[in-house]
Amino acid sequence: MSRRALVLVGLLVALVLAGGVSYWASSAPDGLNKVASDEGFDEGAKDHRLDDSPFAGYETSGVGDSRLSGGLAGVVGVGVTFLLVGGLVWGVRRRNASTHPTDSSDSSDSREPARP
Repeated sequence: MSRRALVLVGLLVALVLAGGVSYWASSAPDGLNKVASDEGFDEGAKDHRLDDSPFAGYETSGVGDSRLSGGLAGVVGVGVTFLLVGGLVWGVRRRNASTHPTDSSDSSDSREPARP
């Protein structure tokens, strides 16, 4: 399987999990939230400055159905992550290609250590 096909299959699986499978996710609090609630130390929690952002709390603002809202937020999250990581990988590969140009006229392999 080519690298491009592997990346596309991985992206498709992530999108299906984020957008589709999350539809059936439990609405009960996860382990950390449950313990914080049971022990009472969640009462001191403060609002985050990004609480008004469009995807705060794993929900999409403006979407009434909570399951659809969560799935949409998941799909957007996967997309943003894919673009950020893809851009980073592209930049690093491009930088490495420009700092280590391959010169076919040089018969010695520059990756081999020099022999004494």
